Amino acid sequence: MKASRIASVVGLAVAAAFAGSVSAQQLKMMTGPQGGSWYPLGGAIQGIIEKSVPGTSMQVLPGAGISNVIGVNTGKAELGFGNAVSSVDGVNGVEPFKGKQDNVCQIATLYFQYFHAVALADAGIKTVGDAKGKVLTTQQKGNTGEQMARNALEVYGLNYGSMSKVNHSNYTDSVSQLKDGHAQMFMLVTTVPASSVMDLASARDIRVLEFPNDKFAALQKINKGYDKRIIKAGSYPKQDKDVQTIGTWTHLIASCKLPEKLVYDITKALATNVDNLGNVVNAVKGLTVKDMAADVGVPYHPGAKKYYQEAKAL
Repeated sequence: MKASRIASVVGLAVAAAFAGSVSAQQLKMMTGPQGGSWYPLGGAIQGIIEKSVPGTSMQVLPGAGISNVIGVNTGKAELGFGNAVSSVDGVNGVEPFKGKQDNVCQIATLYFQYFHAVALADAGIKTVGDAKGKVLTTQQKGNTGEQMARNALEVYGLNYGSMSKVNHSNYTDSVSQLKDGHAQMFMLVTTVPASSVMDLASARDIRVLEFPNDKFAALQKINKGYDKRIIKAGSYPKQDKDVQTIGTWTHLIASCKLPEKLVYDITKALATNVDNLGNVVNAVKGLTVKDMAADVGVPYHPGAKKYYQEAKAL
């Protein structure tokens, strides 16, 4: 083979190899703790993206609502789940975040999570305000549910110092504490019905506490990411009436530095494979493109925005 021909072939091979390395995308996604709904949902999203976006591979990592925002902002991961209420705090640089998280962009709103303030029926707690001097168990720091617990206490004029004790535990340990009478109130954010609350209700009579309109308004002054919803009567044993509570949206966030085309392709892939996600988390069933495009107070990634505009969802 002539030298010029060899050079040409080698050049094409190098160019092809270079192009492949540029187009290949290695992504990390922060989800939630193993045993929760975020981790398997992240696995479902991994499958969709790797199948639908050529040259892309993903690694799913554990995480939590607040730490995921920090992780995406700092480049520890390119994608992550967030809860709108804490993501909005991150974007605005409000505590517990140390400064504005300006590398966090919205891809898709997925489903609503309900805040639960659950008290033992015999604890004399009919509102959150009655919990003063009691033992509270809630989620571990770095979780949005723990942040929401602090805000819920605040609008009733309370804080952790108002309690006789505060435990930061996983769901299983928190339920055990209430079953044994070592805590009287449990605060968490999750879907309805919550398996941990059902587990507790199988052993103890419980009361799901309400957040009336004035407390909801006070919470929205703290953070506009809060929304209100109804936990319908019968969701839990002996719950004979609807209970108004607060909550927030679970959404998918991404580094604002990701290429527009890549995020466009990811958004499109998720929108056309919603059924796969609904098979993992029931709350996602029935999700529409317009639902995905819902504004939760976090700026859209240009790639996601382009897809939603083309789909006439924005």
